[in-house]
Amino acid sequence: MRILVIEDEEKTSAYLKKGLEESGYAVDVANDGADGLILALEEKYDVIVLDVMLPTMDGWAILKTLRASKATPVLFLTARDDVNDRVRGLELGGDDYLVKPFAFVELLARVRTLARRGPPRESELIKVGDLEIDVNRRKVRREGKRIDLTPREFALLRLLARKQGEVLSRTQIASYVWDMNFDSDTNVVEVAIRRLRAKVDDDFSVKLIQTVRGVGYVIDSKVTD
Repeated sequence: MRILVIEDEEKTSAYLKKGLEESGYAVDVANDGADGLILALEEKYDVIVLDVMLPTMDGWAILKTLRASKATPVLFLTARDDVNDRVRGLELGGDDYLVKPFAFVELLARVRTLARRGPPRESELIKVGDLEIDVNRRKVRREGKRIDLTPREFALLRLLARKQGEVLSRTQIASYVWDMNFDSDTNVVEVAIRRLRAKVDDDFSVKLIQTVRGVGYVIDSKVTD
């Protein structure tokens, strides 16, 4: 099992390398963002441990570039504990997020969990009727036509599509997509659904995103308005 650590603090990267190697992993280290991206693209790793603040190229840019061609599990390791940063990392395709300072045993447990997922697939494709969502490449098409979505819209569509046929409440959607506790006075979910429908449904005869009054929303090709 091979791990790539992209971390500019040499003391931290050395600590991680030593601990992971003692736990049975082969470990490569890059202390620079650009160097780390080259290794991530050219070599095969089971998990990548990625810092956000790096010289030459930050972790966001590295992950965005990596996800265009690879689905290697990524664990963000960073001192940034802002909710928006965590959401951004997950929306870009990150798999987990650990904040410094951390306990090595927790990092090791998270690495093992990611590694157990098995060999990454080059592409995860979700289909809902004539709608296709390429999760890893973050591309959406319907009837062969490309649909451009914002990161938040993509996260919302991905959630609905993965739960295809299952009605999700506004509380569930808000918790997953915005990492927030739902407030009945907030219409953020309704607004997001309306904008997503404008891109995914308005120009097509079959409406995929359905409203279940008093409950929530569902995406299903078998149901039409």
